[in-house]
Amino acid sequence: MPLPSAVLFDMDGTLVDTEHLWWEATAEVAAEVGYTLGDSDLPEVLGHAVEHTAAHLDSVVTGSPGAAVLGERLNSAFTSRVAAQVVPRPGALALLAELRDAAVPTALVSASPRQVVDLVLTHLGRDWFTVTLAAEDTERTKPDPAPYLAAAAHLGLDPAVCVAVEDTPTGVASAHAAGCAVLAVPSSDVAIPAGPGITLLSSLLLADLPLLAGLTARPAE
Repeated sequence: MPLPSAVLFDMDGTLVDTEHLWWEATAEVAAEVGYTLGDSDLPEVLGHAVEHTAAHLDSVVTGSPGAAVLGERLNSAFTSRVAAQVVPRPGALALLAELRDAAVPTALVSASPRQVVDLVLTHLGRDWFTVTLAAEDTERTKPDPAPYLAAAAHLGLDPAVCVAVEDTPTGVASAHAAGCAVLAVPSSDVAIPAGPGITLLSSLLLADLPLLAGLTARPAE
């Protein structure tokens, strides 16, 4: 079975265990302005860029210092946590190694700022990826399809022959809208519905080349 032409990976919560660090950073900044983060905030925090979450906090906090100030605080709190602890998700490095051995190009497609992406790459290794995209690299970020469209364009490929690996509904929406086959490996309790072009898996430990090949080999639905 032909292999996918490329595999495009989300970063936070997919390849590295940083989604909880983002939640912790957001909870800290929220507490500083008198707001307690709760389950109702999950859809506006997990999988989103700093600017989106800052705008959300600005809308729910009475007497907010403004989205720009909140964004700076979120970026600082998250960056300091990432610098202190970057842990690959189970199965992530093994899958990257399998793809490299099979000469399948890979891209990192993140909604995090370049500063955070570069910190993670220092720990994870830059050589795994042919292309890396951060939040600043496209005019619009997830859930817009722009990041995945840009990654495929950088590789000279049609998104339809690529597999995107994601962990949140926001990221899945971005990759699916771009036309990629999507492998969703949830990192939180936020449900990701299965559907045409979206395959759910409980762990990257269960992902391998035959499974990825099967995703792009499926006829369009």
